[in-house]
Amino acid sequence: MTDEVRKEVLAVYADADAGVAQARPRCDASGQCCRFTEYGHTLFISAFEAEILLAHAPHYEQPVSRDGCPFQVGGLCTMREARPLGCRIYFCDPGYEARMTEITEEALTKLKRIADAHDTGWHYAPLHHFLNAPREAGPNDRAGDSMTPPVTRVPLPVVNHSGG
Repeated sequence: MTDEVRKEVLAVYADADAGVAQARPRCDASGQCCRFTEYGHTLFISAFEAEILLAHAPHYEQPVSRDGCPFQVGGLCTMREARPLGCRIYFCDPGYEARMTEITEEALTKLKRIADAHDTGWHYAPLHHFLNAPREAGPNDRAGDSMTPPVTRVPLPVVNHSGG
């Protein structure tokens, strides 16, 4: 990631943080946002976010399951400054749900524009996908990516419904 792209992504983080601060959602500090399977959600992140997260990540054991975040220790986030958008925006406050969706869509739109402007491509997958990628391959490596469809196309037969 170039310094310019990093600066633009961090600006998206700052905008999202400001939107959340303005909305003032309630946080029960339960840590359930980091226990994905237990609470029925998945944290999706972009390759941009993965690169920033991994640049600051302490050692963690691989493989990482989709069940939770390896950076939650003792119920607390150890990656607070480098956390991705989903972590910045998500709160379990039901009164904040509509605004949370708006902030998320605005931020993702901005990230996609950055990808387009810098011709980096767009890669978006669950957190564990990026954390389990070979460390030397980097977050844009698509090996084992179950979220990105294959580039090859398979021709389908034409079905004639007119009886002939």
